[in-house]
Amino acid sequence: MIKSPDITIIMATYNRAHFILEMLNTISKQTFKSWECIIVDDGSTDNTEAVISNLLIEDSRFKYLKRTGNYKKGLCGCRNYGLDLAKGDYIIFFDDDDLVHPKNLEIGYNLLFKSELYFCHYQKQSFVNVNPSFIDSKIDIIGNIDRDNIKLIVNGTIGLASCTVLWKKECFQGIRFNENLHYAEEWVCYINIISSGFKGLIISNVLYHNRKHSMSNTGEFWRANSKRINSKKIAIHLVLLRLIEKKLLSVKTEAFLINESIRFRDYFYFKSILAEINVIFRDKCFYNIKYFLFPLWLFKQKSLKMLKKKLA
Repeated sequence: MIKSPDITIIMATYNRAHFILEMLNTISKQTFKSWECIIVDDGSTDNTEAVISNLLIEDSRFKYLKRTGNYKKGLCGCRNYGLDLAKGDYIIFFDDDDLVHPKNLEIGYNLLFKSELYFCHYQKQSFVNVNPSFIDSKIDIIGNIDRDNIKLIVNGTIGLASCTVLWKKECFQGIRFNENLHYAEEWVCYINIISSGFKGLIISNVLYHNRKHSMSNTGEFWRANSKRINSKKIAIHLVLLRLIEKKLLSVKTEAFLINESIRFRDYFYFKSILAEINVIFRDKCFYNIKYFLFPLWLFKQKSLKMLKKKLA
């Protein structure tokens, strides 16, 4: 009888023939061997399949599939498809344009195996043109994540990125990525998991390297791509509703989400966020003033930043 893999790696891909093989090769070199990698193609029009064809033959742990019509086009639909097929007791998401430390799976698995914790969050570093060097270092546990400090996930103090967590499969029972989202989807999904009571740990080790380029979802968001912007607005609304439902909305988290809504310069959206929270009249007046003065505050911040550069 063939033993099921311990870890399922899920990778969505779309027109990344120029990057994906490099990433898959770093997966091949993992010191932990009991894994499967489900590659879900979201309808690539380049030669992705041809580029990875030899690897698929050489290593049966790689499985290349095309997203079916049962899942919406996009990263979330591909990941959900992978989740529904996963055989491993542990789940991890990797992107098709990045690089992963050879001990990534080994370290996370060893920390969670026989542990009462459900996920391990490690660190990532970005690179642009020069590939990073993978550094071995002693495992350093620096904290925990649970409902009590979920505000640090909401405000980004703890950067729980899509590819920086190894999860026990139980975390995804009844929870999936929202397929209407095209940005901040992991933010919503992971907050749903943690608000359900699952606890994890944080290590300081860098086990993942994300490639910075203009065609990434994050790059498009910061260039004000409307699809990414609208997705973030929906994501903020969903996170707010989840925190209210689970009675986890603190005063500071409430303020953070309202301030995030102000940044979009969409008054009707801003008002809808205030309405969900049902802030008192005094606070409503304060945030409305803040909304209309925001451009002046932003101008001041930019001016100070430019001044500091000149003086440096």
